Amino acid sequence: MNRISIIIRAFNEEEHIGRLLTGIMKQTVEDPEIILVDSGSTDATRAIASQFPVRIVEITPEEFTFGRSLNHGIESATGEWIVIISAHCYPVYPDWLEQLTAPLHDQNTAAAYGKQRGGESNHFSEHQFFQTYFPEESDLNQSHPYLHNANSVIRKSLWEQHPFDEQLTGIEDIAWGSWAFSQGYSIAYVAEAEIIHLHEETFQQVYNRYRREAIAMKQILPESKFGFKDFLSHWLRKTYSDLTAAVKEGGLARHLAGVISFRFCQYWGTFRGYRYSGKIDSHLHHQFYYPPSLLSERKPGSRKIQPIAYDQKVENGGGE
Repeated sequence: MNRISIIIRAFNEEEHIGRLLTGIMKQTVEDPEIILVDSGSTDATRAIASQFPVRIVEITPEEFTFGRSLNHGIESATGEWIVIISAHCYPVYPDWLEQLTAPLHDQNTAAAYGKQRGGESNHFSEHQFFQTYFPEESDLNQSHPYLHNANSVIRKSLWEQHPFDEQLTGIEDIAWGSWAFSQGYSIAYVAEAEIIHLHEETFQQVYNRYRREAIAMKQILPESKFGFKDFLSHWLRKTYSDLTAAVKEGGLARHLAGVISFRFCQYWGTFRGYRYSGKIDSHLHHQFYYPPSLLSERKPGSRKIQPIAYDQKVENGGGE
């Protein structure tokens, strides 16, 4: 089997990094190479990571872009299969790595990405986003280039031909997937490779995230447009969809204000990002990062494998 290298981007992730690394240690795939790319953490992130078999590489805040941090980590990796996961994520099952990398046994598959679900800290509307973009059924030869680097794997040999774009303010994964797709490779979605993706964002952070992604999309597709009518249409339609889901769950009163606010910040940020015409430089990247369809009715299929049991002490860096 090809050597697997895991790249984790991190900045002040002491609350989550221990749980992620514990989950990696419990995988059915043994001895993956683990590389933590730290971009200037001032908390205990690196101290916690050092309790695990992790190699830490550093990138300064002044150097940081999303693509550059990945390229920095991948450059030092020895594996042919490069797994990328965010530091505030953790795998649900001990066969996460096995399932995520399985599609790469097909030489025509350039990359794969897995299912994402949220936790208690995620906004209700983000849970709906996860259900829409990460359905319950796998698609090992999808008809579009979507890829998500919170939970993905790519071939290093293809990365060497085409590294991640270091100038983009976001969605470097979709840009890379689009390149691979244009070269005739396929991208797989693996529902069984499930992670929990935790966000504890303020609405200002939601706005910033979608604004920077819109700036990046405009860089990738200069002719694409997202006007004020698009903002109104998407905001109203998605708000209605989320509130309908909240009614079904009996939580309309609890989620009403949050849904309206999240979707407003999402699409207002997108609108403002498309209108951005300033300079895209290290200052803009620094500003963003420091500190910063219809819902599927399908139900998850039952799995014979038991989820990983996480110990709270281990999550906070107490060791095993």
